[in-house]
Amino acid sequence: MDRSDLKLVLAVREHGSLTAAARSLDVAPPVVTKRLAALEGKLGQKLFQRTTRRVSATAEGETLCERAIVLLQGFESLEAELQESKAEPTGLIRLASTFGFGRLWLGPALAHFQAQYPRIEIQLQLTEQLPDLAADGYDGAIWLWSVDSRQAAQWVSRRLARNQRVLVASPVYLQQHGQPETPESLQDHACLIVRENGNAASQRFDSWTLQKERGKLPIRVRVSGPLSSNSGELVRDWCSAGRGIMLRSLWDIAPQLATGELVRVLPAYAMPDADIHWLAPYRANAPRRIRLLIDFLVSQFAAAPWETKTSSDFRS
Repeated sequence: MDRSDLKLVLAVREHGSLTAAARSLDVAPPVVTKRLAALEGKLGQKLFQRTTRRVSATAEGETLCERAIVLLQGFESLEAELQESKAEPTGLIRLASTFGFGRLWLGPALAHFQAQYPRIEIQLQLTEQLPDLAADGYDGAIWLWSVDSRQAAQWVSRRLARNQRVLVASPVYLQQHGQPETPESLQDHACLIVRENGNAASQRFDSWTLQKERGKLPIRVRVSGPLSSNSGELVRDWCSAGRGIMLRSLWDIAPQLATGELVRVLPAYAMPDADIHWLAPYRANAPRRIRLLIDFLVSQFAAAPWETKTSSDFRS
């Protein structure tokens, strides 16, 4: 049995007539009759019931037709993949990411990727609210959380890098107010609160959940302070100016930690809830340009480069 046989049985089932099937396949009706008879003889199964009005599939014919659909789709997918692998990657990639990570880390990485594949066009939308990726036509998003089990069937999620939020303060603040000794003692300090991704007055941002290491029981601490903002960059500036203690992602404060402008507070504790993920609507066969991009981002971010180098120091 070959591909032409599979196409033949599907054409017969679809049209319900040997003559109509022959017309759709651009062959003479006797050719369809002869080939179908030969196929039934080879398989030892009657695939179609013939009447004067219609040809209909038997149970065995239905089974063969369902399998034929899968096999033909597999052939087409394999051919497309092999043809694509010969050609230079091309086409548009539409992405979404948060402002901070997108500007500091993703943007330079995408520029480097596009330089390697000049026929690929990239459109990056920076936003603090995850779009409806499928409805809005995005190929994927680089985000700080993964999909949950309820979404797993419709979404693809792949972790690109480990990340955690850590407590930091300026040396000036710590000289004036001292180091907190325990998570609970944060309640005695001025804490700088970031109110990103939410505007509701009832939404709480002043509860920090800290863990001594991944997998250990978390400690939840209610913090307070005179300054808060929906801008993480502004809160970071306040922290650098000595106005309090901040909880912030390592990727966002790596330069300040490297220069000593900020230092870790309670360095044994962190909030390990901010890993970097690739999110995308499920598609059975992602284009090669998307697969290349995901592999590139994994290679760039897997080692958490914000812990060892600056955002512009990407390797080929």
